[in-house]
Amino acid sequence: MTHRALDLLDLPSPSLILDIGCGSGLSGEILSSLSPSEGGPHLWIGMDISASMLDVALQRDVEGDLMLADIGQGVPFRAGTFDAAISISAIQWLCNAESSEVSAAGRLSRFFNGLYASLKRGGRAVCQFYPKNEVQRTMISGAAIKAGFGAGILEDDPGTKNSKVYLVLTVGGSEREGDGGDITGVVRGMEDVDVLDARRKHREKGRKEVKKGSKAWILGKKEQMERKGKVVKSNSKYTGRKRHITF
Repeated sequence: MTHRALDLLDLPSPSLILDIGCGSGLSGEILSSLSPSEGGPHLWIGMDISASMLDVALQRDVEGDLMLADIGQGVPFRAGTFDAAISISAIQWLCNAESSEVSAAGRLSRFFNGLYASLKRGGRAVCQFYPKNEVQRTMISGAAIKAGFGAGILEDDPGTKNSKVYLVLTVGGSEREGDGGDITGVVRGMEDVDVLDARRKHREKGRKEVKKGSKAWILGKKEQMERKGKVVKSNSKYTGRKRHITF
């Protein structure tokens, strides 16, 4: 899966890569061992929430630097630090809210906003993940688009037990010839690829004026608060309904 992700990243030269959910450093070893003909070796920094897994990586004497951190709290690096990012079987856990004080939407928002900021202009990211269902798949890809990424989803061996889903992301501003600054050019035209286009969706929806205090305005505010990790009341048929004046 790491080799597949690197193929999708299509990095032109040795790069500084963030390994998200690096675990015991298996992907990092591949990054460090690539030959010059394969575009490597790459420098990398790994972050993971599990201290025990990072301890295994230290015992294995991996070449990358390691950080103990929860990606649901953000990506704590200076803006424009990394050329690319990779993640294998990790980001689906962001959909699990660990307590009533946080939400999956807020964790996804903090992660993708932080990842977007940490990548250079034209930077690329590939995240392999296992969505539990279509709702989770849409939630993850939607959070990436809201953060500003150009996005595409590639699925290998769809409909089988060996199915692998890859979220392919780019930060605008690439000067590579032929890709128009969008990593989706790498996967566009391949079989079983869903290219996600936030601008197209906005055109389809149109830009309607939302009246303050209306149901649409209230639902929008609630969604905004959820993205910030706030706990909000569930929607119902009474949400946004005006109350009659009583005496």
